[in-house]
Amino acid sequence: MQDLPEDPWLDDDEAKSKTQVKKEMLALQDLGVQLTELNAAQLDKMPLSDSLRKAIDESHKITQRSARKRHFQFIGKLMRDADGDAIQAAYDAIQEQQTFAVRQQHQIEHWRDQLLTGETQAVQAFVEQFPGCDIQQLRQLIRAAQKEASQQKPPSSARKLFKFIRACFETASEL
Repeated sequence: MQDLPEDPWLDDDEAKSKTQVKKEMLALQDLGVQLTELNAAQLDKMPLSDSLRKAIDESHKITQRSARKRHFQFIGKLMRDADGDAIQAAYDAIQEQQTFAVRQQHQIEHWRDQLLTGETQAVQAFVEQFPGCDIQQLRQLIRAAQKEASQQKPPSSARKLFKFIRACFETASEL
């Protein structure tokens, strides 16, 4: 009997179909395309090889559609040699942080809007949820923001109130 060369499609005694291998390669290519949308600070947190990082950085300079498509395929090829699971986990962590930041931003905006309505229940509810915040400063910022709104002035006090609420959120999250 003759020895057959080892089949590259076989993986740990489990045969993968050509379609399955193609799907995995396309998934890695899609992940590579998603990586091109991240900024440099986020990419620094990723476990990327030097060649993959260089290819991702080069992709920002390519504007022609067909050239970008070819370059994304090249990134997909480089992704096959990289640890896809580790990169996916790091990408998911970054996305989760962004989702959390957006959710927190919406909560802060909601609290600011509630406090600016002038209802005392909103102030009491805020103080109950964030007992470490300075109540006097909170009330001063609310009054100043309401005064600016009534006089049609730019909302500088509303911005200060927003920053104050964000600081209260950060203080509460540290506890």
